Amino acid sequence: MAMKVIKKIDEMRSAISGIKSRGISIGFVPTMGYLHEGHLSLVRESLRKADVTVVSIFVNPAQFGPREDFKEYPRDLNRDSEVLEREGVDYLFVPESDEIYPQGHKTYIEVYDLQDKLCGRSRPGHFRGVCTVVLKLFNIINPDISFFGQKDAQQAIILKRMVKELNLEVIIKVLPIIREEDGLALSSRNKYLTQEERKAALVLSKSLKVAQSMMEKGQRDSAAIIKEMKEIIGREPLAKIDYVEIVDTDKLNPVAKIEKKALVAMSIFIGKVRLIDNTILCTKE
Repeated sequence: MAMKVIKKIDEMRSAISGIKSRGISIGFVPTMGYLHEGHLSLVRESLRKADVTVVSIFVNPAQFGPREDFKEYPRDLNRDSEVLEREGVDYLFVPESDEIYPQGHKTYIEVYDLQDKLCGRSRPGHFRGVCTVVLKLFNIINPDISFFGQKDAQQAIILKRMVKELNLEVIIKVLPIIREEDGLALSSRNKYLTQEERKAALVLSKSLKVAQSMMEKGQRDSAAIIKEMKEIIGREPLAKIDYVEIVDTDKLNPVAKIEKKALVAMSIFIGKVRLIDNTILCTKE
């Protein structure tokens, strides 16, 4: 069956109703488009795990701040559609902004506390926008399972909390970060990097590898690991640190000593481009 492209909520709901009535499982991959191998890893897992796969492309204005790159965010719907059709996706949902946020829209979803940490400190309102659009999409698509990437670790933790506390039936599956051969985490925003900045951006994955190495050699003190990471990043002239933190994977609170699984997360400006990356540290004891 050829992939069906749908723009209207009512039409999408009608298609989903027909699928659900036949007891067919639905996998869902929400994206903002300009797809890369990271997105496609989620799509392929959905194709493996579910009977029907729905992908959405929606550049969500509610998760961009007033001085952020909403208008400049890369878009290429024709290319994305061709890629998804080749992969075997069943439905592509591409609503316009006024379809998701009709005039006078006043309702937003917030996961307090978690949304104000890490990226939330420098992007106030970002996770409110993420949660609102994802909940709307879940209500429209009614998926059995939805796929997200580990690169957006804080987002995944927040969405899992939202699903749990709002008693949603969807299962959230988080898949590993997909990287270039040289270690750079795939991101739609990598398009903004000049050749020189692209080279400088490797400092993110390099510092994470050092954190992993220190951990494997027995270092458990978060401050010592963070200090070494910041020194590495600081030696790159084009890099400016937003944050580098080691936190628990539940409440995102800072961890002084790593005694169980911990998240090393960072946000770094390379020139004017804000990039994020992370890794999970686990003790062997």
